Amino acid sequence: MPAKTQQPAIDGWFTTPTDGSDPKLIGVKCPRCATFVFPPRTGDCPNPACDSETLEATELSSVGTVWSYAENHYAPPPPYVAADPFEPVALAAVQMELEGLIVLGQVADGVSAADLKVGMPMKLDLGVLYSDDDHDYLVYTWAPAVASNDKEAEK
Repeated sequence: MPAKTQQPAIDGWFTTPTDGSDPKLIGVKCPRCATFVFPPRTGDCPNPACDSETLEATELSSVGTVWSYAENHYAPPPPYVAADPFEPVALAAVQMELEGLIVLGQVADGVSAADLKVGMPMKLDLGVLYSDDDHDYLVYTWAPAVASNDKEAEK
């Protein structure tokens, strides 16, 4: 059986690097006031103090800290494709390090809400939302980031 191809469940929201580099969220930035927006969209700047009518696509940073978190105990409605039977998943609102945006996302497999703490460093990762016969459909997830001094302690 040939290997499944991986593709984003939602096009244009994140990169899917094949060179070993970290994935990045794709947002937009106002060229006039530097307001960042995620998910990406078109139209006017959402900053009420700005009258720019353009937004430019930009890659966002891939690290941040937990701002809030919860554990979801019910299956979301379609178009989300939930496992059957549904298993609870942790969700984290992560404040992006450079942009200051707070981005909500599912936490990586194997990480529960009990493993999270406000202020905990997180990094962007990719996970499989669902699969069919030919494809694994990817979503961005948040995974605990191991600080460099923590890596040294693990040795």
